[in-house]
Amino acid sequence: MFHSFFPQPRLLFSSLTVWTLLAILAWYFVAAPFGLSLGFVPPAEGKEPIDLSFFLLPDNLWFYAYFFVCTALFCGFWQIKAKDHPWKLWSLWGSALIVFVTYFSVQISVVINNFRRPMGDLLQNALSKQPGITVWDFYSLQIIFVQIAFLSMFVSIMTDFFTSHYIFRWRTAMNDFYMSKWEKLRHIEGASQRVQEDTMRFANILEGLGISLINSIMTLVVFLPILFALSSYVTELPIIGEIPHTLFWLALFWSAFGTGLLAIAGIKLPGLNFRNQRVEAAYRKELVYGEDHADRAQPLTVAELFSNVRRNYFRMYFHYLYFNLARYFYLQADALFVLFMLVPTIVAGKITYGIFQQISTAFGQVSNSFQYLVNSWTTIIELLSIHKRLKAFEAAIDDEPLPAIDQRYLAREEHDGELAADTP
Repeated sequence: MFHSFFPQPRLLFSSLTVWTLLAILAWYFVAAPFGLSLGFVPPAEGKEPIDLSFFLLPDNLWFYAYFFVCTALFCGFWQIKAKDHPWKLWSLWGSALIVFVTYFSVQISVVINNFRRPMGDLLQNALSKQPGITVWDFYSLQIIFVQIAFLSMFVSIMTDFFTSHYIFRWRTAMNDFYMSKWEKLRHIEGASQRVQEDTMRFANILEGLGISLINSIMTLVVFLPILFALSSYVTELPIIGEIPHTLFWLALFWSAFGTGLLAIAGIKLPGLNFRNQRVEAAYRKELVYGEDHADRAQPLTVAELFSNVRRNYFRMYFHYLYFNLARYFYLQADALFVLFMLVPTIVAGKITYGIFQQISTAFGQVSNSFQYLVNSWTTIIELLSIHKRLKAFEAAIDDEPLPAIDQRYLAREEHDGELAADTP
């Protein structure tokens, strides 16, 4: 699944983790202070641009240059080390491009969040009939928002286009690798389905989950400082009282609670989805055999196989019942959580409507990033079940023992073959 597309994936991803941590530490302790000394100074809190000039701020340009240098050093090293790998351009440089564009998309969200304060305050002042507000004040802000929205649309469309090609190249790499080992794999249960359908689903799911994961990490990197700064407006919480960095700790607690809740509620679902693919494949394969052999797909055999399908689906329905109960309970509570916690601050009149909009958006961005598992849990379950099937598939390539369920199926196939050979 991975070494067909990435060169030496274990070493690549472990070195990437170490390099990323070193790059982050070097940014905060070396590069960022050095940039300040050179004049790459960020704007003061509340003075950030709300238009496209945000992307040309000195501190942003400094970070873009730093990101490019770190990426070029890492990818350049692996470009030389994996000179014979056929997919290194896509797996190395393509991945780097996706990471940077995802970061840029998160920055667009920051601009939109900056936009919410003047727009919210203008709306509040207009509704309270403050003097000096004109129609053009609203139209000028809307024109700025349209510019940001069109940039966001362009980046999203081009990112989706490139990512689709990137993922299909990954699928192509898997397909080429499995077909080169076909003689070892052709006797595995559902071999054709695993090469064609499972690789397709694996690639498609990774497209969504991978981009979401990168987006969540980048959102945390960008929005956590914003949330820390906005915490100065919120000094008191219901029941709890005053705590430092209020909004950050609230986001962390609420997200950890939701992730833990759904992880416990959905612990059985990956195995059930994996077994569901098994019983469906066994049922489908018997029907396919029945098209060419009169002694296959007999009523009793088909009834037994379909009974396994029904039994597994009914078990899945039951476990999804309480999983969805926990999931929807959490999501409904999530819609009211931040407003409930901000009630004392709102009643005390310590924030304007514009600041409330900023806090709500920033808290939602950070909270949703921490809730990556919550939002993606059902998709992750499907990916885990596909991963199990492909790992069993690859066991045959590496001459490792097959999982017990595969061994039982293979023994049954051999037994059926012996019976067919003994039949006159």
